[in-house]
Amino acid sequence: MSILERLGLSVPILQAPMAGVSTPRMAAAVSNAGALGGIAVGATDAEGATAMMAETRALTDRPFNVNLFVHADPTPDPVVEAAWLDALAPSFAAYGAEPPKTLRTIYRSFADDDAMPAALLAHPPAVVSFHFGLPDAGRVAALKQAGCVLLATATSLDEARAAEAAGIDAVVAQGWEAGGHRGVFDPEAPDDRLGTLALTRLLVADSGLPVIAAGGIMDGAGVRAVLDLGAVAAQLGTAFVACPESAAEEAYRAALVSEAARHTTMTRAVSGRPARCLANRFTALGERLSAAVPAYPIAYDAGKALNAAARARGEGGYGAQWAGQGAPLARGLPAAELIAALKAEMG
Repeated sequence: MSILERLGLSVPILQAPMAGVSTPRMAAAVSNAGALGGIAVGATDAEGATAMMAETRALTDRPFNVNLFVHADPTPDPVVEAAWLDALAPSFAAYGAEPPKTLRTIYRSFADDDAMPAALLAHPPAVVSFHFGLPDAGRVAALKQAGCVLLATATSLDEARAAEAAGIDAVVAQGWEAGGHRGVFDPEAPDDRLGTLALTRLLVADSGLPVIAAGGIMDGAGVRAVLDLGAVAAQLGTAFVACPESAAEEAYRAALVSEAARHTTMTRAVSGRPARCLANRFTALGERLSAAVPAYPIAYDAGKALNAAARARGEGGYGAQWAGQGAPLARGLPAAELIAALKAEMG
């Protein structure tokens, strides 16, 4: 039985669970339309994840995806962090604020948070997906025993083979074009920056797992293209940012329909990990600063504080405005209508 059959999907499309964008209302609307909706819980704790799953279940009886971050726990470096805060200080001052005195590790990795797997196992979702790496064998076995279909992001054949060896059911082939955080397991290792089409074909040919293509796919023609390359489905993230069910703030939505959409860029400055977003004041700042960026998610503590200071003065250009290279093709349709349009465009 294929992954799509196992999940009862009538549309081979996944809505990428992008933190800061996806919501239970969006996930439910996508799932109710026959595709697979998703929520991101990597930026919350077990209690928050439980509440988000409950809200999603109240809106749909269809399968949905719960996405988790599986990054290496960062080692704090007070010298690097102090230098980064000093480098950001003039930007804080421009908005009448001071940077934090110290930085915190604001998100726990699924690899180190025993409360999160307990929350998932208490009410197992149909699909659980992993970004930045893979959980240990015990967590994988427990989720599979609970009936969860497991997905993992891979940006290379080596990562896909590691996912297969770990018992993952299908791999999300994240091309360099993709918006949001790059899913590399080791952000300090060399990155071949494979595009979606090349990566999809490589993983279809050699990974041994069903492949879900992701990165730069914005319409039905893009979905059809990756299906023709052997993918079983396509995952779209930026395509859903402008939907009314999205949690994207107004400045983010405005930037998405501006010239910034044509100039997405990969940056570490916002969070400490490579991530593709719309060109904005934060990405420009990151290009100017010479100070080393602290590790993820420690750097994100500073990024969120600077965004809050700027927003308090009416400036929205310091947000995490994640977007892929297909951003100019975004449409502000309700999620269900977008799924219907994508399905019609597939032919």
